[in-house]
Amino acid sequence: MFRERGIEIKTPEQIERMRAAGLVVGRTLELLRSSARAGITTGELDAIAEDHIRSSGAVPSFKGYSTPPFPASICASVNDEVVHGIPGERVLQDGDIISIDCGAIVDGWHGDAAITVAIGSVSEEALELMRVTEESLWRGLAAARLGGRLTDISHAVESYVRSQGPYGILEDYVGHGIGSAMHQPPNVPNVGRPGRGPKLVQGMALAVEPMVAAGSQDNVVLEDDWTVATQDGSLAAHFEHTFTLTPRGTWVLTALDGGRARLESLGVPYGGD
Repeated sequence: MFRERGIEIKTPEQIERMRAAGLVVGRTLELLRSSARAGITTGELDAIAEDHIRSSGAVPSFKGYSTPPFPASICASVNDEVVHGIPGERVLQDGDIISIDCGAIVDGWHGDAAITVAIGSVSEEALELMRVTEESLWRGLAAARLGGRLTDISHAVESYVRSQGPYGILEDYVGHGIGSAMHQPPNVPNVGRPGRGPKLVQGMALAVEPMVAAGSQDNVVLEDDWTVATQDGSLAAHFEHTFTLTPRGTWVLTALDGGRARLESLGVPYGGD
């Protein structure tokens, strides 16, 4: 069933399948978090991810996606790379930060999430950038209510980041609807005034993904036609979760605990099982 600007509205049974996909994504990212260390290549992390996704009975969402076809199962973006980094022979070094984006399909339904991981001993600037970006994601999720509007999420993300310092929020890259395809309407910007856009209704699923730079939000696409990097070379972080709203509250489909701990710490009702 579709309504309002082509947005896909899922049944509870379809949301349960998205939760299954979300759990594969969440567990894969936790495996990658524990595997990421100085001396490992981004390609080795990709192989770990693909093996785990497929052994979980799922299919990687990213592999072969779009044009040119994305060649890997994760995006691995290091330091000044923001998103869509292609895994390969790059060896992670002590002091790096790496953003890992992962998607999986179960029975035709998608989950999509991202984390940024510190490799060894990283700078205070990098740790703070990661903290601000992840917290802005949760502030965005916490702002979503049935009957609210999509840009309530955008405004919460932006407001938190702006309150923490002169960070650059990438405006060219946004979150998205998700369900039977990885990218669907509506776009979910990370900046904006509240109270605008589609109404948030039961059965809608969205991927919220703030991308924040320590410097300017200006960015460039590298020669591989995929990797997005900051133009000024500043560090960038990226966090993402897929979520839905139920009559009970917010349910983060890609968080292993459904988002319960972080949502309750922000005073938001948990809507999962």
